Amino acid sequence: MRNLRPNRIKGKEIPAELKKWLYASGSLTQQLTDLGGGEFHVERIKEHYQRLTFTDSQWMRMPYQHIAWVRETNLYGSESEAWVKAKSIFPILSLQKKARIFKHIGNKPIGWFLFQRTEPKCERRVIYLAEGWTRQSCYTWHGCKFIVQETFLPAFEQFIRQH
Repeated sequence: MRNLRPNRIKGKEIPAELKKWLYASGSLTQQLTDLGGGEFHVERIKEHYQRLTFTDSQWMRMPYQHIAWVRETNLYGSESEAWVKAKSIFPILSLQKKARIFKHIGNKPIGWFLFQRTEPKCERRVIYLAEGWTRQSCYTWHGCKFIVQETFLPAFEQFIRQH
């Protein structure tokens, strides 16, 4: 996995307790399940098609005009408030290959399939969005490229500070 590990992004300091989560490798699904004492679930918010953004198309090295299937979810641990807001971007070309399974997983987490008997190639960047600290991962899995964006919400930051 390629990672840059800055302590500060655009004038904002990454909270020390959140840094390990932003740069952790492996399955966030499993890590949140462990943190939640075995409790974890996914709530689908929205699934739709959209054109790739210029930035995402460059990162995945795909033409800008490509269409992607986008899945937006909230991830919950042992608390009633969502811990993570996730957004997955699957170019149509990836959905025609092995990654087509991700379009039909319902409320199951992507991580259960992505990390099953495999360690996908991953490039990662960390950014700060209005909703919170976010890690964006560009995965290459069985020849398919896609982006998973995970924003750690205030409820998660509060939980890890208290535990």
